[in-house]
Amino acid sequence: QVQLVESGGGLVQPGGSLRLSCAASGSIVSISAMGWYRQAPGKERELVARIVSGGSTNYADSMKGRFTISRDNAKNTVYLQMNSLKPEDTAVYYCNADVLTALPLSIKNYWGQGTQVTVSS
Repeated sequence: QVQLVESGGGLVQPGGSLRLSCAASGSIVSISAMGWYRQAPGKERELVARIVSGGSTNYADSMKGRFTISRDNAKNTVYLQMNSLKPEDTAVYYCNADVLTALPLSIKNYWGQGTQVTVSS
């Protein structure tokens, strides 16, 4: 079993910054891709950013230049630095990972429980 635990959400004013963290734990052999998604009220969950083990990244167009995803492979942790936040960035942010687990050896996709980010004055 694998757990993804997010932290770092909260209330921030427009133009402000937040840094989200997501730590994976459990029966992990390796993690290929890790990413962040978000879901605003009344909207579908959408990709924010994703990073693979080699470091390649991809971002949703509306986040390019404002958000930066990074990861610490030794700690099985992914980060999302969010700058120049806008009210429309308000959403629950979810961590996601493709994990190779042991016993049995298999690749599964996991989600965190989500962390609320609210951008408001």
